[in-house]
Amino acid sequence: MSNVEQIDLFTLTDPEPVLNGMYYERSTNRFVSYVLGRRYFEVTPNHCLGDKDWKERTMRERSI
Repeated sequence: MSNVEQIDLFTLTDPEPVLNGMYYERSTNRFVSYVLGRRYFEVTPNHCLGDKDWKERTMRERSI
């Protein structure tokens, strides 16, 4: 008897990646935290607790 492989047609395409972590949102000029794709927390750059280098790197590399 041959092995039968069942293919789920709805998972063949790669889903859009889910956001996790801290991002910089250019439209609102805020750092935004996402958990499993849902907006969790947001803070202005002046109130963000990260140091200056971290803020600049996040603004440059993780802007949405």
